[in-house]
Amino acid sequence: MARVVVTGGGGFLGSQVCDALLDRGDEVVAIDNFSTSTASNVDHLFARPRFTMVRHDVSEYVWVPGSVDVVMHLASPASPRDYLDLPIQTLKVGSRGTHNTLGLAKAKGARYFLASTSEVYGDPQVHPQTEAYWGHVNPVGPRGVYDEAKRFAEAMAMAYHRYHGIEVRIARIFNTYGPRMRLNDGRVVSNFLVQALEGKPLTVYGDGSQTRSFCCVDDTVRGLIGLLDSDLEQPVNIGNSDEYRVLDLARLVLDVTGSASEIRFEPLPVDDPTQRRPDLTLASERLGWQPEVPLVEGLRRTARYFEQALAGQAELHPRPRTCLVLSGSLAPQVQ
Repeated sequence: MARVVVTGGGGFLGSQVCDALLDRGDEVVAIDNFSTSTASNVDHLFARPRFTMVRHDVSEYVWVPGSVDVVMHLASPASPRDYLDLPIQTLKVGSRGTHNTLGLAKAKGARYFLASTSEVYGDPQVHPQTEAYWGHVNPVGPRGVYDEAKRFAEAMAMAYHRYHGIEVRIARIFNTYGPRMRLNDGRVVSNFLVQALEGKPLTVYGDGSQTRSFCCVDDTVRGLIGLLDSDLEQPVNIGNSDEYRVLDLARLVLDVTGSASEIRFEPLPVDDPTQRRPDLTLASERLGWQPEVPLVEGLRRTARYFEQALAGQAELHPRPRTCLVLSGSLAPQVQ
């Protein structure tokens, strides 16, 4: 059993990492400022004795009393809508937040896990993308606030590894989807599913020929935990190597939902990658990990979740409850 600090623990992905850690017997201290997440993601965890939730912005100084075995830094706006709306906050959580959480890991002698992203590859000129590829990123474009924040975070993590001897794990996460995504998340899977379920046109940017590789969150979480427990101190791709055109994804969503929505084409956003597919050789050979959930099955699971959310009149802009219950005396000591 380990005591694990998870930043971004209230998010779509972070909350499910908390689930997995608790299920295997770890103690979890989740930290989140709920700028792009919602407390409903972790409501079910408050009854678990080894779970603590702290509302805090990790761009500010971070301290957790007691022993800490692992620090997992998952906090960041992650969808284009979020990081374009919150550009400065995105840069801060990737820079200051990484520095602060690395400082916590150093002080506690803890292993450090960084949730990076396939966006470090930018609009790739190498396909599929291996971990050895340095990327093709526009540092001053609108997407650069996310891309460069994660690239800096990787550089900072490796500097702490080389200079301070911190154990580091870095996951480059490709497009992940599944239950607990927000209705207004802004990523292509949630956009298409919600539009289809509401009978609205599915918005395809450009001609839809750009490709993406979609990984169900269950598979992503397994990959992250496998990497955490490994001895790989280098970036590792975690995603699905099945590649789909965005237009084909839209048609698949219409089939899965039985929607009669039309497909509407809009101008392509600036610096939108034309193709994206991970090379999973390293994860397969060193972690023994491969994604297992077919896209159609994953879309069905996610559609059921969104149907329930829409039926429950879920907020399109979720915010945490006014009073978020914190366990023990931890919260006042996180500065």
